[in-house]
Amino acid sequence: MTIFTKIINGEIPCYKIAEDENFFAFLDINPNTKGHTLCIPKQETDQLFDLDDEVYLGLMQFSKKIAAAIQKTVPCNRVGLTVVGLEVPHAHVHLIPLNEMDDMRFLKKVSMEKEEFEALAKSIQANL
Repeated sequence: MTIFTKIINGEIPCYKIAEDENFFAFLDINPNTKGHTLCIPKQETDQLFDLDDEVYLGLMQFSKKIAAAIQKTVPCNRVGLTVVGLEVPHAHVHLIPLNEMDDMRFLKKVSMEKEEFEALAKSIQANL
């Protein structure tokens, strides 16, 4: 069982943005930028391209909705999407608010307090 499945099951706390029958979105606790969000299928599959077409397309539609809410909430030029998949063996996409190309790199991180995460999650939820 992956850490993401444990998050979905409520065994590990998170700053949840949204959830439906098949997908789950939550703030990254080690964000590149404020608003960095992970979107995952509830189905535990290691690699994104191993998802069946229906789940893959559903994840992209779900991520698009979350990205629009992030864009309304976090001042940025755009919301970037990346798939790395090396850290957790559970397919996921990163939605990262971007103001410059370096925001997409995983070299610099922003530090946020628990209250900031909670307030940001609520703000993004309000924009869904």
